[in-house]
Amino acid sequence: MNSLRWWSDSRDLRKIHPPALVQPIPPFAGLDIPVVSRTELEGTAFTEAHLRGTKPRGWRAASSIIAQCVTLVNSGEPFVYAYYDGVDKIAHERGFGPFYDAEIAAADWLVGALLSALPPGTTLVVTADHGQVQIDEPAIKLPKDLMDCVHHQSGEGRFRWLHARRGSEDDLLSISQALFSHQAWVVSREQVIEEAWLGPSKGAKMSDSVARRLGDVALVPFADVTYEDPLDSGPFPLICRHGSLTSAEMYVPFLATTV
Repeated sequence: MNSLRWWSDSRDLRKIHPPALVQPIPPFAGLDIPVVSRTELEGTAFTEAHLRGTKPRGWRAASSIIAQCVTLVNSGEPFVYAYYDGVDKIAHERGFGPFYDAEIAAADWLVGALLSALPPGTTLVVTADHGQVQIDEPAIKLPKDLMDCVHHQSGEGRFRWLHARRGSEDDLLSISQALFSHQAWVVSREQVIEEAWLGPSKGAKMSDSVARRLGDVALVPFADVTYEDPLDSGPFPLICRHGSLTSAEMYVPFLATTV
């Protein structure tokens, strides 16, 4: 299942995998807050999974983010969440360079204009959900001797899960380590769970329902590469990617100021 679209093979999987069961934790601790995001994202299964129970306030043009936020704050809303996707989108489609620099300048203007328009006493917090790395080489195709051990793949190109054919778990790990340890952290499911890569805290037990979704071997590159899965592709190749545990992908800004 592509979790962004909640589809697989052109089938809507919302009934098979209800979003509220896949992601059962109430967003924003169950608070009824306004969310300022793209209008076309309202009502999607992905939005239901991570923003259900909130009050959608859609925007079609980025300038409307300012008007929506100011209106909501002036109406007495104590907390407003706004999401802008331009920096992420341009990095994916264009990579770093003049288009990215232009988008950063546009985002900087957006933040400055919002800060200027908010009433006194309002605190504006700016952060991001991830960083990016630029991938200049084509995605690495996994060789046949490795794929002979693989039943299917999951995850994404910079956190690729390999699900072993029955009885091939040990061979899959050893072959993967021999092939890719020079460019990636190549780890077993057991290591990921034991070291709490995905939570909860180290020493706590991951739920069985979550553990069952993991593959047997993870390829998590520290080099600027990505691993191909023919079933995990979009309408165009992504130039910048994220998903691994490098500082460029994990560290994000957190800036706050009060008007």
